[in-house]
Amino acid sequence: MVGLRPSDVPPPLGVKVLSAGTAACIADLVTFPLDTAKVRLQIQGEKTVSQAAKGIRYRGVFGTISTMVRTEGPRSLYNGLVAGLQRQMAFASIRIGLYDNVKSFYTGGKDNPGVMMRILAGCTTGAMAVSMAQPTDVVKVRFQAQMNLQGVARRYNGTMQAYRQIFLQEGVRGLWKGTLPNITRNALVNCTELVSYDLIKEAILKNRLMSDNLPCHFVSAFGAGFITTVIASPVDVVKTRYMNSPPGQYSSAINCAWTMMTKEGPTAFYKGFVPSFLRLGSWNVVMFVSFEQLKRAMMMSRQQIEAAV
Repeated sequence: MVGLRPSDVPPPLGVKVLSAGTAACIADLVTFPLDTAKVRLQIQGEKTVSQAAKGIRYRGVFGTISTMVRTEGPRSLYNGLVAGLQRQMAFASIRIGLYDNVKSFYTGGKDNPGVMMRILAGCTTGAMAVSMAQPTDVVKVRFQAQMNLQGVARRYNGTMQAYRQIFLQEGVRGLWKGTLPNITRNALVNCTELVSYDLIKEAILKNRLMSDNLPCHFVSAFGAGFITTVIASPVDVVKTRYMNSPPGQYSSAINCAWTMMTKEGPTAFYKGFVPSFLRLGSWNVVMFVSFEQLKRAMMMSRQQIEAAV
């Protein structure tokens, strides 16, 4: 078997929460440049970009990365990484770590729950996570969107300074800006991602195509990443545009979506699709593989400690 053997004892909630948060941080470290490129492509076309930055045009994911490195330096690819890691520890630990428990709660502990119960559990944990971690997402997006160019003033110089400045200038509502589209987006992403992974993995094991090991986790995660990108991309673009916008540019997330539709057309909702897929696909692979292995490693350590005592 490739990787650690599954534990005979189901992992407790604490192990799942810690494993999920840590695995998500590992995935973010690997895929963050792709996420930054996605954000830049999504906000391209907004009218509020400064005159100095208007000459920069991004074409494709690798073209965007190349342009950023050339004009702003390699560090620009990791703008907002600290906020991103804070977000994952607060966010993924809830939406992924609590999924099995919430699913079990809705089904009364029954095995093999239906698709609707899985979707309901994914939507629930996704909404719970956004409600708690929204400020970290706002700061992450704004850091990724700002350009490190000569003659262009940076909006924020540090993570804590960004939290403080947003609070002082925009109030508590500024820190939770875009919560509704983000809940919508993450309810879609979470239930699609987790349910797709669940069902693909279950089908593979049921049909004995693979055993419960790394190749199985890789295939399941890759499939879940593609399905999630197709479904969630339009909401993700609106969320990014709205959260990055200065006060007064859009009256609401719906107004943001309507403005995009009327001024840029339907294709605007799939801006940054390729980096979104590259990011979500690779993020899912790294996260789910790490998650499964971390859970098993923690359970092995726990069992060894209990045996020694």
